[in-house]
Amino acid sequence: MSHETQVILDRVVLVKVEANIYGARKKLKKEDLVLADGSKLPPEDLASLGSKRLLDPDKLTVFNRLKKEAERICLRVGTRFLGGFAVPVESAASITAELERIGLDFAAAKTEFIAGYDAAVTDWVVRHPEFAGIIEQAVDSVEFVSTRLSFDFLVVSVGLPESLPPADVARLDSKIGSLSEQMFYEISVEANQLIEQSLLGKEQVTRNALRPIRRMRDKLDGLGFLDHRVAPVVSTIDDLLARIPNKGAIEGSILQEILATAMLLSDPDKTRRHGEGLLTAQPPVVDDEVIEHAETEPPTVATTVIAETVSDSHDFSDLFDGIFDDEIEPESVSEDWALEVLLDKSQTDVAMEADESIQPDVQSDRVAVTAEGDDDEEAEHSDQDYWF
Repeated sequence: MSHETQVILDRVVLVKVEANIYGARKKLKKEDLVLADGSKLPPEDLASLGSKRLLDPDKLTVFNRLKKEAERICLRVGTRFLGGFAVPVESAASITAELERIGLDFAAAKTEFIAGYDAAVTDWVVRHPEFAGIIEQAVDSVEFVSTRLSFDFLVVSVGLPESLPPADVARLDSKIGSLSEQMFYEISVEANQLIEQSLLGKEQVTRNALRPIRRMRDKLDGLGFLDHRVAPVVSTIDDLLARIPNKGAIEGSILQEILATAMLLSDPDKTRRHGEGLLTAQPPVVDDEVIEHAETEPPTVATTVIAETVSDSHDFSDLFDGIFDDEIEPESVSEDWALEVLLDKSQTDVAMEADESIQPDVQSDRVAVTAEGDDDEEAEHSDQDYWF
């Protein structure tokens, strides 16, 4: 097992939600149908008859709602994994508390349903009197139905025995490696829902539109250890949220930035590449030892190099070249505009960071850039390892 895999497994727990819901259906039989003279049913290898309902499906809606709520709670901070949800260890306690609440609600709904089961079946028969016979002969007992309604959950740690063959270890490594892909996909689903339901075609929105943005931000932040490109994306969202007014409707340029951010998050590939681009754009860190050595260099040379550095810091025209090229079509005006909004914002932030890093009273910093210019250029364009 790779070191990266072990570190991720140490930081997550697997939450398994088990919700069994009675279907109130039985297979439809040939004898259940009344055919007109001369009519003929197709053979079973060609078509199946389907199923028949034994009671009003609305009676079971509460159980399906509670099951989906449990899944949403897990997905709020975790991502799907091995038939359950990989959740950060620090979030396990809060998730457990909410699942326990759902378990109590499920049990109360089950008690109410079982108490009214016979009445529900009778009501269904009354509503379909011409098919009363095929309903009554398929009705399940209350005792059987009770065994088909249950809710439970399990929280466990995931690991592998040391004696497993290398093929099994590689299989787990592959599953762990796909966690970040699954996380970005789930974020894209929620971002698309936000765009379609709350942002498209709107000149202003209420502050309720910020809830999905904050939810996606928190999920990315909690699972940031899955992918080194997550951190700069979270910072982008934090910067956006910090500039939103505390009161009133959201409109104008800030609404356009929210739409642009949602459009970025709705595409997993562009989200990853945007994070990668922001990491690459970060200014290199000058080593302290290099600074001490560089103090002996002539200051006149440093002045020329610093002038070039300041000039270059304001030209970001090629900073994100190639990041969004392969999937952005020329006619996609709305998507191009959205990405340009984010890129302009990120370039401005990088320029400000570069200006702040040059202090007029630190002569050694300027000389250090001259002494180690090649290394800094290589570091600026290298892929840094931000995994762990």
